[in-house]
Amino acid sequence: MIPVDTSVWIDYFNGDINAQTDALDTALIEGTVAIADLIFLEILQGFKSDKDYQIAKERLASLDQYSIFNSGMVEKCAQNFRTLRKRGITIRKTNDVIIATYCIKHRLPLLYIDRDFEPFVKYLGLTGEGRNFQDSH
Repeated sequence: MIPVDTSVWIDYFNGDINAQTDALDTALIEGTVAIADLIFLEILQGFKSDKDYQIAKERLASLDQYSIFNSGMVEKCAQNFRTLRKRGITIRKTNDVIIATYCIKHRLPLLYIDRDFEPFVKYLGLTGEGRNFQDSH
């Protein structure tokens, strides 16, 4: 299974075509997409139209779901944030720290576009298909 970050879902729902949305489309067809509760929340918050909200909610609810943040993750997330901060890297969104840490801990690849995930790849072992995905295929 592959969790897909909100950054990719936004492009997908907006009809943008890029390597990540193509990969998402393929993974949806193959049935290998999972959604994290935090990402599900972020996606649903973004819909202005009630109709679009309902459609997205129903379709996304059919995916495998992960509950990714609990008390056991607090310290590991803080450690990862601090490790990057010591390298002079500040991650802009706590949600990205949580998502990346969960994927690292559970050895799940992450499909993303958001640049905040790059330091997790470079320094902490996050795997997946990100911003440089186009360059590697």
